[in-house]
Amino acid sequence: MAFKTDIEIAREAKKKPIQEIGAKLGIPAEHLLPYGHDKAKVSQDFIASLDGRKDGKLILVTAINPTPAGEGKTTTTVGLGDGLNRIGKKAVICIREASLGPNFGMKGGAAGGGHAQVVPMEEMNLHFTGDFHAITSAHNLLAAMIDNHIYWGNELGIDERRVTWRRVMDMNDRALRDIVVSLGGVANGFPRQTGFDITVASEVMAILCLAKDLKDLQERLGRIVVAYRRDKTPIYCRDIKADGAMTVLLKDAMQPNLVQTLENNPAFVHGGPFANIAHGCNSVIATRTALKLADYVVTEAGFGADLGAEKFFDIKCRKAGLKPSAAVIVATVRAMKMNGGVAKADLNAENVAAVKKGCPNLGRHIANVKSFGVPVVVAINHFHSDTEAEIQAVKDYVAEQGAEAILCQHWARGSEGIVDLAEKVVQLAESGAANFAPLYPDEMPLFQKIETIAKRIYHADEVLADKSIRDQLKAWEEAGYGNLPVCMAKTQYSFTTDPNRRGAPTGHSVPVREVRLSAGAGFIVVICGEIMTMPGLPRSPAAEVIRINEAGNVEGLF
Repeated sequence: MAFKTDIEIAREAKKKPIQEIGAKLGIPAEHLLPYGHDKAKVSQDFIASLDGRKDGKLILVTAINPTPAGEGKTTTTVGLGDGLNRIGKKAVICIREASLGPNFGMKGGAAGGGHAQVVPMEEMNLHFTGDFHAITSAHNLLAAMIDNHIYWGNELGIDERRVTWRRVMDMNDRALRDIVVSLGGVANGFPRQTGFDITVASEVMAILCLAKDLKDLQERLGRIVVAYRRDKTPIYCRDIKADGAMTVLLKDAMQPNLVQTLENNPAFVHGGPFANIAHGCNSVIATRTALKLADYVVTEAGFGADLGAEKFFDIKCRKAGLKPSAAVIVATVRAMKMNGGVAKADLNAENVAAVKKGCPNLGRHIANVKSFGVPVVVAINHFHSDTEAEIQAVKDYVAEQGAEAILCQHWARGSEGIVDLAEKVVQLAESGAANFAPLYPDEMPLFQKIETIAKRIYHADEVLADKSIRDQLKAWEEAGYGNLPVCMAKTQYSFTTDPNRRGAPTGHSVPVREVRLSAGAGFIVVICGEIMTMPGLPRSPAAEVIRINEAGNVEGLF
């Protein structure tokens, strides 16, 4: 059977003017700032007017560890939002914006798939409303002002060896990971070693996604630690006097983007921190706005629950005071087989034994999410090659874990194919069973927080960290940062730091290579194993086949 591609389906969408989508949520046309006919930003004044309204119920969609077989977390998020609207609930979807780096590298688009997509698909996966460009510019303005300050006499006494603020760009480029700047003589400044991260790993991205308004945004930007003096006292962004200009650059980017699904339901697409190297959630301002406007808000957290859900609970919910009512864990029969040792080329053949062998990865995620006090349901994202016996094997395994697995066919059938999951989510959310609590308290020492995540979520035996890392964590505690949560930068493909170890491994160690203070965002980044904050392109990047065809349409991006 031949299936239409995601982009073919998206191009057949019967989109409504964005003012009609806003009207569904009670947003007056004058408070929508249009970018064309099908996308708009929601004004800060309207958002401020929502204070005091009762919040709707927050539903998290997370997943098993990603595999090359595909899991469809965003597709399920979009489908569930449509499904909730189909059964009469007022629901909004909140997802992240796509990064150009992975789009032109190996991942492709990030707007859902099949008949569960957010549109306009091409714009969302390219420049969209320019938010990422604004973040890149604000970040690099600060970098330029640091080097400029040093050039013009270094009044603040910055130790050039201890400038911690790197540069960013929204592209995968391994050649920029470690570089030397200011070569070429006196006129170009003082040479020093630095590097680039990808924009979605920028602390500015994290700050924009955690700030509640423009005032909070500027205060957080001002708290960024950019360098240290020779006596190791910190230099802040506000000392460089860059926070005001950075806020100006981010003024429009701070406003959430409103778009629509294929079924003309509202979706906020705003912010996009990476989930393996940052905190992996859409913006707090978009989520809070949606909660004031809808009965149900369906959001997702990046990659598997060991990264995305843990950070959603321990960082975003903690910082924003959010209390999720239920969680959906997305899994596929194909991914269970791959976790059970089946090669990608053999996934279409029935193999119930491999499904059963791979299910412990799902079981680990179920237990982890439940440990936060959030009720769980599993969504089996259906593929046409799945057999009844394989689907039943997953359902039986999940039932043994004290949860329910529901077959979802939203990719092929849209909201009609996910009604059962929507009804189950409503049942869980209305039951009052949620008793959410973060994994660790604020006052726990930083290294102990790292150990808690490694042992309770990853099921590791120990955390390996040099004395210099432990000393750095203690120094930050003494400087008043001990109450911050930790943001684990780790491979998304495994519970371990080895991307090739599938399933639910135990008896492993978590090596910590580096720690970084994100004082403005309000967390400590813990870089584990070989994870990179500037990804590289694969041997055959997606960019090689992306082009504009004779009809003027983009090909190869999806």
